[in-house]
Amino acid sequence: MKKFYLTTAIDYANGSPHLGHAYEKILADVIARIKRLQGTETRFVTGLDEHGQKVQQGADAEGIEPQQRCDRIAEEFKEILSTLKISNDDYIRTTEARHKKVVCELLQKLYDAGDIYQDEYEGFYSTRAEQFLQEKDKVDGEWPEIFGEVTRITEKNYFFKLSKYQGWLVEHIQGSTDFIKPDFRKSQVLEFLKEPLNDLCISRPSDRLSWGIPLPFDSGFVTYVWFDALVNYVTAAGFGTDEFSDYWPADLHVIGKDILAPPHAVYWPIMLQACNLPIPKQILAHGWWTTSGAKMSKSTGETVSPLALADQYGADAFRFFVMREMTVGQDAEFSLERFSSRYKGELGNDLGNLVSRLLHMCHQYFDGIAPDQELQEEWEERLQERWQETSTKVLQLFEGFQFHQALEETIGFVRAINKYADDRAPWKLAKSDAPEDVQALRTSLGTMLEALRLANDLLAPVMPGVHARICKCLGQNPVEKWEGRLDWGRHLTNVKLGEKIILFPRD
Repeated sequence: MKKFYLTTAIDYANGSPHLGHAYEKILADVIARIKRLQGTETRFVTGLDEHGQKVQQGADAEGIEPQQRCDRIAEEFKEILSTLKISNDDYIRTTEARHKKVVCELLQKLYDAGDIYQDEYEGFYSTRAEQFLQEKDKVDGEWPEIFGEVTRITEKNYFFKLSKYQGWLVEHIQGSTDFIKPDFRKSQVLEFLKEPLNDLCISRPSDRLSWGIPLPFDSGFVTYVWFDALVNYVTAAGFGTDEFSDYWPADLHVIGKDILAPPHAVYWPIMLQACNLPIPKQILAHGWWTTSGAKMSKSTGETVSPLALADQYGADAFRFFVMREMTVGQDAEFSLERFSSRYKGELGNDLGNLVSRLLHMCHQYFDGIAPDQELQEEWEERLQERWQETSTKVLQLFEGFQFHQALEETIGFVRAINKYADDRAPWKLAKSDAPEDVQALRTSLGTMLEALRLANDLLAPVMPGVHARICKCLGQNPVEKWEGRLDWGRHLTNVKLGEKIILFPRD
């Protein structure tokens, strides 16, 4: 039976992790966790792209072997996965034997089919982007900053017949409503494809670049890093093994918008089509994090250490912020002020204070035993109706990758619980010995506990650590599947509750 197969782009071993790397992993992780909570068996893969000229140059500058440098950078990226609670099932590195084997098999298959040929190239080359360029790549007559230094070279290489499949690709993209998301990215790819495609140079001479996978049909050349890197998706799916059909085609590739076209939306589907392999079902292209409207990047010095923020505020608060702040597909502005505002407001004041004061009242009035919801009056009916609206809407938003809105709705429900508390005023009811007030006190705290339990289960894919801590306080196990857990009921009656906790401490 086909499982849900989800990947991120594999990071390039040319520097340390930054906010963009962290966001992509968190985004994919939230999607994977949602799928598992829905009861779907899921395989989530990320990894490291280790070959290419920049890696070799970086190692040379340090006076070490490229593999040694890659090993160190791999550990840095693995550390951030652990710190940010990323639930990937596999971590693939393109220097692994399993990957080299698959790359060589596919290259040989394309060569044997006549889709790879040798020719001489004369033109422009970008070392930063590790790609050949055309005059049409210039903007206002200048090379964009993304390409760095561009030089003119003449070189014999091997080329893949990309142009042969352009018509097929255009037809596929035009006929699909789901292949590229968000929808406006599809239009951008089709605009790119209005120009005739040049065949793709898929090699580099080994006397210029030795750090790569040798071509199986000519050891004097190594494989172009993009051809090598893209193949990781089928390698990690078990290409050549019995389990490959369980995972391939990929259900979703999560990538940054800068590598949508041409690598993922042009090179990759054409490579697969030429190899007679199914193409991915969907590509989700997210935006960039910016400061003052400019992309954060190592070259401009505008970067944020996700590990530093996670260490200071907690991984779950960091996960919440990036999912709450960015509309998937659009750019988002980052500032410490915005982070602090979300942390103190929605997390601290709304969710944190609710948990703290609710547990405090339950221990003060009922010795830490969860009371039952004994009444069903207007206040309770309104809150339950609000839950039904919230849960239905949030699950729909999750399906559409609208996580910022889903979190807005969920936090809105948390605020509704706090509003319910203000209306019911259990601290006033506790001062009365009248039977109806005692009953109302039990109802108000029991209702708030059940509402908190439900909101917490919706937050599980975004804040798994905080979710587990709240579950422990409520005498519940962390949710594994939503089925049955998102229904309002009497799940916590007579449960022994944990002590009051501070989930989001202030500085």
